[in-house]
Amino acid sequence: MAIQPVSAVGREDAEEQQAGLLAQSLKKQEESRASLTEMIQDAKEKADAQREKFKLAKTSPRYGDAPLEAYARLSRARTQAQVSSAAGYARRRIVQLESARRSDPDHADQIRAAVGQLRKAVARAGRKKLELSREQLARARQKRMARENKRREEQRIKQELRRSQSMRAVRESGYFRETEIANRQADQLTATKMELKAQAEQLGAITSVDAALQGYSAGAQLAAADVDAPMEAPQVNVQA
Repeated sequence: MAIQPVSAVGREDAEEQQAGLLAQSLKKQEESRASLTEMIQDAKEKADAQREKFKLAKTSPRYGDAPLEAYARLSRARTQAQVSSAAGYARRRIVQLESARRSDPDHADQIRAAVGQLRKAVARAGRKKLELSREQLARARQKRMARENKRREEQRIKQELRRSQSMRAVRESGYFRETEIANRQADQLTATKMELKAQAEQLGAITSVDAALQGYSAGAQLAAADVDAPMEAPQVNVQA
């Protein structure tokens, strides 16, 4: 029984098969790299978009200015008509801000704080109207005491008027401090929420990149396994 040697044609076929597998592996790696590049670019664009969105949030409308303006008008008011005008401004701004809250949910906390202060301004305007009315009556009594030469009673009424006006001035200055604190808290809360939202979306983008890297690594390993797989040896013809 004699064994014939492997022909040259068999060796050529084996080399061609090996070359074909290598070409397929290289093609898979190129496709994986292209897909990974696209995913990384997409993640970068999303992160940039979030940063731009956060920048815009920093320059958003200052909703907290509305109650400050309402309190400024209320503080300047010296007559009941002027107080009513300040209260009317506060009511109009409440309606506008309620509408803005539906169209700008990202700043809902700032708008809610501003609306709360404006509602307080309306209630405080009602209180100031009562105080002005009492002061008007007190001045009328003061004039009557002056006409009747009741100096002691006139001085007492005058001192009460000054004390009432001083206490109101202190109280109204406190309205501004209260509003500024509420605005700062709302601004910080909004900024924190926006930052957390941006980080969450960026984390989602990073997770996508990590998944792409894992997929690329797995694809490269499979491709390498295809190339490194042992070749089937050519058949040997055995003749008796």
